[in-house]
Amino acid sequence: MEIVNWLGILESLLFAAGDEGLSLKQIKSVLEIEEFQAIEVIERLKQDYEKNTDRGITIIELAGTYQLATKKEHSVYLKRLVESPGMHTLSQAALETLAIISYKQPITRLEIEEIRGVKTERPLQTLLSKGLIKDVGRAHGTGRAILYGTTKEFLDYFGLKDLKELPPLPEKVEDDSLQDDADLFFEKFQETME
Repeated sequence: MEIVNWLGILESLLFAAGDEGLSLKQIKSVLEIEEFQAIEVIERLKQDYEKNTDRGITIIELAGTYQLATKKEHSVYLKRLVESPGMHTLSQAALETLAIISYKQPITRLEIEEIRGVKTERPLQTLLSKGLIKDVGRAHGTGRAILYGTTKEFLDYFGLKDLKELPPLPEKVEDDSLQDDADLFFEKFQETME
């Protein structure tokens, strides 16, 4: 078995798997090697990470899965990153877009833009990059537009157990304008955050 090649492949697999990690069974299946060989590759890569002080990651085993993780000695810097003001703030446009998605999901970009009255490409990208929304499928019909919905991270971010905890929207008044819809969504969403 050529260990050097397996190390890079395993590193790629663990990176692609992200927080879900990979079980020993998955690793041996994908690499098409025996279990003892898979363990050897995992241990070798783990040792390489631990010995090299220039590397910021290591391999950990959690609940029967292996995953890449940051080294504990760098925790002070990671804490600074997470606590920096830019990490937790959302623009008003992103909050409005998120409010619309949370109440109307699944919803397309065009439907969001009709409610907001402005383009939503940047707010959607921000929300996707922060993991607050995700692609939940495709709409039927011409173009098969992407449908957006909220994620588990959305619930965690706003301290909700599920979407039922969102405040109910009041009954609509006679004026059915789209701008009123947007204002109503944003107002109720802001109340939840306060």
